[in-house]
Amino acid sequence: MSSDTVLPQGAGYGVVIGIGMFFSLFMILLTVLQTRYTSYSPKNSEEFTSASRTVKPGLIAAGVVSAWTWAATLLQSSAVAYKYGISGPWWYAAGATIQVLLFAMLAAKLKMNAPGAHTWLEIVRARWGTVAHLVFMFFGMATNIIVSAMLVLGGSATVTDLTGMSTIAAVFLIPAVVSVYVVVGGMRSTLLCDYTHTSVLFVIIFIFVFTVYATSPKIGSPARMHALLTEAALAHPVEGNKDGSYMTMRSKNGLVFGVINIVGNFATVFQDQAYWQRAIASRPASTVKAYLLGGLSWFAIPFTLATTLGLAAVALRNDPSMRPLSPADVSAGLPASAAAAALLGKGGATAMLILLFLAVTSATSAELIAVSSIGVYDIYKPYVNPQATEQQLLRMTHSMVIGFALAMGLSGVIFFYIGVSMGWLYTFMGVLLGSAVVPIALSITWKKANKWGCIAGAIVGLCVGVMAWLVTTSQLNEGVIDVITSGGDYEMLAGNLASIGVGGIIAVASSFIWPENFDFDITRQMHLDHSASDSPTTASPGLDHDSKHSNSVDEKAPVQPEVHFTPAAKSPTPSASARSFDDDGDLVMLKKAFNFAAYSSLSLLVILIILIPLPLFFAQTVYGERGLTVWVVIGIMWTFCSCMAVVVYPVWESRAAVGMICGGMLRDLFGGKGKYTDTPDTGLGSKA
Repeated sequence: MSSDTVLPQGAGYGVVIGIGMFFSLFMILLTVLQTRYTSYSPKNSEEFTSASRTVKPGLIAAGVVSAWTWAATLLQSSAVAYKYGISGPWWYAAGATIQVLLFAMLAAKLKMNAPGAHTWLEIVRARWGTVAHLVFMFFGMATNIIVSAMLVLGGSATVTDLTGMSTIAAVFLIPAVVSVYVVVGGMRSTLLCDYTHTSVLFVIIFIFVFTVYATSPKIGSPARMHALLTEAALAHPVEGNKDGSYMTMRSKNGLVFGVINIVGNFATVFQDQAYWQRAIASRPASTVKAYLLGGLSWFAIPFTLATTLGLAAVALRNDPSMRPLSPADVSAGLPASAAAAALLGKGGATAMLILLFLAVTSATSAELIAVSSIGVYDIYKPYVNPQATEQQLLRMTHSMVIGFALAMGLSGVIFFYIGVSMGWLYTFMGVLLGSAVVPIALSITWKKANKWGCIAGAIVGLCVGVMAWLVTTSQLNEGVIDVITSGGDYEMLAGNLASIGVGGIIAVASSFIWPENFDFDITRQMHLDHSASDSPTTASPGLDHDSKHSNSVDEKAPVQPEVHFTPAAKSPTPSASARSFDDDGDLVMLKKAFNFAAYSSLSLLVILIILIPLPLFFAQTVYGERGLTVWVVIGIMWTFCSCMAVVVYPVWESRAAVGMICGGMLRDLFGGKGKYTDTPDTGLGSKA
């Protein structure tokens, strides 16, 4: 163990293995309760992967917050606050919130155009065939691999920094312990576990906030923070900031990071099955509400934590308890953990370790479920075993969870040994993935999107993005291209903009020049059972093309084998895959939901990205004590509102289910029959 670590090495293993096993046991308990006292059982593949598509908005919002709270959310946000001052937390939070808000539109379109889909890639295959399916599967899987690598790299770096635990051990143990409870509980229980993680996360964030701005003898108030940041700016002025101050939105490098952040996070939301998975699991009528609520709630986490620990790391730079941070440490996201240890000693280091572990495991569980769904429904079933039975699908899902947990560890080790940090990957992901953002969005939402134009946009955009990144790196660094030089702000900015810009232009332009006329009735029939044939929209299940589907590209799309799932024996209602489209929500309601999502998300985008930060940027104001106090108070108030939305609200909306489970337990306890039979379903996320 390194003598510089705040905690002993055993603490690292204790948190990773001990807390991991605690949540595994907790998940087993939740699964037992769910199976005995509700109509849902994870022994059904539909329930395991999509929670029977019946989860209520509060729990979905909490799941979105949990899935979007990566190691980078806590570490990278604080690192940019350390580098750029108050502009860093704003650009990190706003630049990664708008994608979730805009995804509400895609979620509404998913429910409208493919209510029976298990993955977004299934829609691509049904619409455009095998070639497009494989091309976009590359981007989808690359997204999951890069996100997973960032999770384990950020988590392991902080665990090692605080405890001296082996980085390699942490890289493998983190996904291993998570895979245990994911295999046991499936999607619904994973969402409940994520809710628990999110609740604890908010508690720890409040501890840090009130320590820094109210009780700490080292800082203790916004006024003292202002004085310390002023001293820090005199000793170490921030390049590109107005007067070198940490307390201004006039930060050129902060703005550059904001653009990189916006582009890169479009890729990791729109192409990550984890977000589609939650849209699939949600009830159609409340999908939009869940994503808007989740996005706005998530904003408070990086904004408030970075404004707290990121700025505290700057303010305590000359404090004897604050260890010096090298550029490599900052890239690895270590300012937050260093500030936590300096403020609260071993208690702060332990709280940061637990906070990080919960964030990493929550996001990891989302990635494991997401990749297992792609593996089963986009690889195994269409290409390996089209006639797979229910039990075969479930076994394969479990195998995929375990297999990808191992792959996460391997990818983390590879990146660790080649010297790639979480911060480098975070800014690079838009270069590699950004070109497919617009083509994927068009495939789900626009009937005129051109198949070959979208494929070409994704591939050509990737090539141009990588080329722009490498050329800019060479030009700005005298021909030197390595991990250090290629990770610069302007180098990454060039690659990110070229990738998403070229991909989007090619896809949109080709679709206007050679428009298709796809009929989304084809994708609406995916996985609908013949038992729903009384619905007018289920007259011809599957993907057979009748006379009105005259587009040549459509006619070449492969026929998707119809999937019939056997509902769980205890379920009183047909499984979600056996319902007709009209059972889950009609087009009129979903079109209204889409319009609401469009107006709301686009308005919030303008507010968060343009109306608030840009006038502050051009005003060149350096905030005084009062200005910084207002900034901090806004963050605290937003965090309280977020806590109410994703911690308190899910309990309130599921009060009937909680009552039913508690009633069943009491009847069992006092000799009655508490086991669920065939009473009307009021389970978590049910239709009650």
